[in-house]
Parts: sequence; structure tokens; C-alpha cells
Amino acid sequence: MNNPWKLVSLALAVALGATLLTGATDRTEEKQPHMRGALNHLNQALDQLQKATADKGGHRVKAIELTKSAISEVNAGIAFDNQR
Repeated sequence: MNNPWKLVSLALAVALGATLLTGATDRTEEKQPHMRGALNHLNQALDQLQKATADKGGHRVKAIELTKSAISEVNAGIAFDNQR
């Protein structure tokens, strides 16, 4: 490569290719990380609520119902976004 512009062009092409490949990998690696994180926390909360003692005046049962509803909504949101 006697022409320095060929070397510069090659270096830029390699850098651009690496950048594009890295971006594509990030998108497929973890889609919707915040929704999945929330889903994980909700499932952990549900597990803890189900293990708690039952003498909470009905509030534990209501919290379990609401947490299950929240899990359902997060799953629906993930499914909706995956269709787009």
C-alpha cells in the first residue's frame, strides 16, 4: 500500500464495520433490559409475598393479586414491543 489514503480508507472501513457490528449485537443481545429487569423484580416480590405469613389483614393477598397483575402487564408490554 504505497498510497497513504488507501491505508486511511481501510482503517476507517474497519472501524465503521466494527461499530456497526457492535451496535447490532447490543440490540439482539438484550432486548428491553428495563422491562425484563422489572419483570425479574416483580417475580422476586411475588415469591417473597407468597412466603410471608398470612396475618396481614388481607393486604398481603391484595399485594399478591396486584403483583400478578403487574407481571401480566409487563409481559403484555414486552409482547407488544416484540411485534413491532
